[in-house]
Amino acid sequence: MEARGDLQSILPLIPVVLRGGALFWPPAAQEQLKALALGPDVSRVTSGDVLADALHDLRIALSLPALPARAAEGYALFFDDLLSRSHARDWFSDVLPRLARLLLRLPALLQDHYAAATAALGLRVLGAQEAGVVLIRQELSAALLACALFCLFPTAGRGEARLPAINFDTLFAALTYNSRPSQEHKVRCLAHYFERVTTSTPTGFVSFERKVLPLHPVSGGITYPDIDAWMKSSVPLCPFRVISSGLIEDEEQEALEVDFANKYLGGGALSRGCVQEEIRFMINPELIVGMLFMASMEDNEAIEIVGAERFSQYMGYGSSFRFVGDYLDTKPLDALGRRKTRIVAIDALDCPTKLQYETSGLLREVNKAFCGFLDQSKHLFYVKPFQNSDTKDNCPSVSSDDCIGVSTGNWGCGAFGGNPEIKSMIQWLAASQAHRPFVNYYTFEDASLKRLEEVIQWILRHRWTVGELWHMVVEYSSQLLKGETHEGFLTWLLPKDGVDTDADYMCE
Repeated sequence: MEARGDLQSILPLIPVVLRGGALFWPPAAQEQLKALALGPDVSRVTSGDVLADALHDLRIALSLPALPARAAEGYALFFDDLLSRSHARDWFSDVLPRLARLLLRLPALLQDHYAAATAALGLRVLGAQEAGVVLIRQELSAALLACALFCLFPTAGRGEARLPAINFDTLFAALTYNSRPSQEHKVRCLAHYFERVTTSTPTGFVSFERKVLPLHPVSGGITYPDIDAWMKSSVPLCPFRVISSGLIEDEEQEALEVDFANKYLGGGALSRGCVQEEIRFMINPELIVGMLFMASMEDNEAIEIVGAERFSQYMGYGSSFRFVGDYLDTKPLDALGRRKTRIVAIDALDCPTKLQYETSGLLREVNKAFCGFLDQSKHLFYVKPFQNSDTKDNCPSVSSDDCIGVSTGNWGCGAFGGNPEIKSMIQWLAASQAHRPFVNYYTFEDASLKRLEEVIQWILRHRWTVGELWHMVVEYSSQLLKGETHEGFLTWLLPKDGVDTDADYMCE
């Protein structure tokens, strides 16, 4: 196994060691895990305070820094004060020993993984501009997340590799100062996940793909489209459904479900964040595993995760977020044993102000979404639509088997400060160009999108292409920057007083 490049890349970031062709826990850490596995009669861990001491000792055994004092306070607070006495007792007598036994099996789970996976699918660091896929069992995901709960992952070198934090110390530390109830309920979601997986081991797979739109020409693939390519695109716009209520994660059709991501996967999931991305990572905790090995995204990159199981029900958003109970995920499995839940992480421009209306900003956003929505494995199918053509009928149609659309909403708006009217059009353009068969757009009752359905129907009635809509988005943005209009895009685009504008005639 020493010769495997995938293992060598991840080895400095995991707490086990490779010796003599096999993976092991360091002896001192293994003995402490064995004690925890035997339950509180042996380990003496019967409170959050003592658990924090045990985690501190484990970290010292792994030659890691001491558990931060705030984190220790957070573990004590959660298990001793926030959980009921009976719930905490179940954790210390049952869940914690089972987690320790799962961790003792981590070396074997990793060895089984590398024995079964080719180097192209093996667990490894996927850095910037490194397209690739990691495919791992849910059981291995659970063991890795147990490492994060116990704060056992080495942190040295993660910053230089542009990897997000993965241990749960900051998550628990945030319980102890200026904490809102939502922080407690994030931890409750994760505690529920560990209760579930230690009761019944999940048997499926989860894949993590780093998607890259090459900036320079490559043989047989699609590269980062320029402004001219978008302007000349003759691809028809796909069906677009406006949904005013509901949530992306409750999507009934098979679709790419958009994660309104931070460039660092997970964003504030393991700290104080509690908006769209962070909530998704709490109810589908296997998403967190990608934070171990996925470096931050650049402008031409996206991350697609398939198979992450949902474990929790919730209500609320932001400070009102609450864990409300168990969720039984009934999504069917695909041929690789993954649940048919496809989540694509794309990071929008952060606080873009005027940049979002400049051509460079529009191009960056539409290509970011296009990267996320595109299936490069079907690149031959996509090459022709980006070539100039004289008719709209030159574009190949989506096959009947290609039924995976896009489920999204106000990506890059809210805390990131994007314009919902422009972002809805950007995502429609990208999904259509990627030959996705539909977009289901959740407006979350945003007042600025009250005319979205009217505009969508007007555009579809005139059978616009991607290039024609792109032209109008660019034209509107130019006028806005010059102060020639102060209207929102949806109002600007529609004919005034029932009289068609030039925008109307251009499509006849």
